Amino acid sequence: MITRDQLIEVGHFNKAHGVNGEVNASLLIDIDLIAKLSCVVCDMDGIYVPFFIEASRPKGATTMLLTIDGMNSEQDVSALVGKDIFALKTDYDKLADEQEADVDADELPLDYFIGFAMTDHGEPVGEIADIDDSTDNVLFVVTRSDGSTVTVPAVDDLIASMDLEHHTIDMELPDGLLTINH
Repeated sequence: MITRDQLIEVGHFNKAHGVNGEVNASLLIDIDLIAKLSCVVCDMDGIYVPFFIEASRPKGATTMLLTIDGMNSEQDVSALVGKDIFALKTDYDKLADEQEADVDADELPLDYFIGFAMTDHGEPVGEIADIDDSTDNVLFVVTRSDGSTVTVPAVDDLIASMDLEHHTIDMELPDGLLTINH
């Protein structure tokens, strides 16, 4: 059974396109990556269900038309309209292994980093538990070993290094940032 913590949000199904089962999707990831995923996943009445992409074609910089295996009509794809699209984290792990030298933080959705261990100049900070994107300043929500949480700006300038294989991210945080509101 697929659980939410195994997934990364990668887009949203907008509307049916035509009568042959294509669906318009807005993507949060590079549109070329969608073809490399083993499947896309949607929450269907509280159960995460995988769907397999049969064909895809770009419609814009961040929009694609997808044909889902087994969905051959406008009525078939109507069940997907309005749903968020997720990818399996394991797919991203495989992509990272294949192109490790080429992968950087800009190419991965921030949800990918949930579950990563965070360090600051090599010293343990905690585990990234969530992403707070409710404002323009996106934050990592980090759970510390004592159970408390801190928020850390999710910006490239503060990331010293990432180890995608070992799920760690080392930051170079300004002095005092971890003790604000703590």
